[in-house]
Amino acid sequence: MPLRVGPAFRVETRRGRRWNVQPVSGVQALKPYLCPGCGLTIAEGTAHVVVWRADGVLGETVDLEARRHWHPHCWRIA
Repeated sequence: MPLRVGPAFRVETRRGRRWNVQPVSGVQALKPYLCPGCGLTIAEGTAHVVVWRADGVLGETVDLEARRHWHPHCWRIA
């Protein structure tokens, strides 16, 4: 089941790994998430990014299930 990606979707390379990055607007953010970068809550209604591996060896389904929601700043400095 592929994640629906929007026009701002991009693939980034970090530390030798490729990552899918999908921005989420505040209007689209319907529930809170825990940011793995800082450990703080991304509140409902807060714009953020969803990130998952683009080069995982276990397959797209596993990578998608392991996706995480990040504050944009935390993802930039990760």
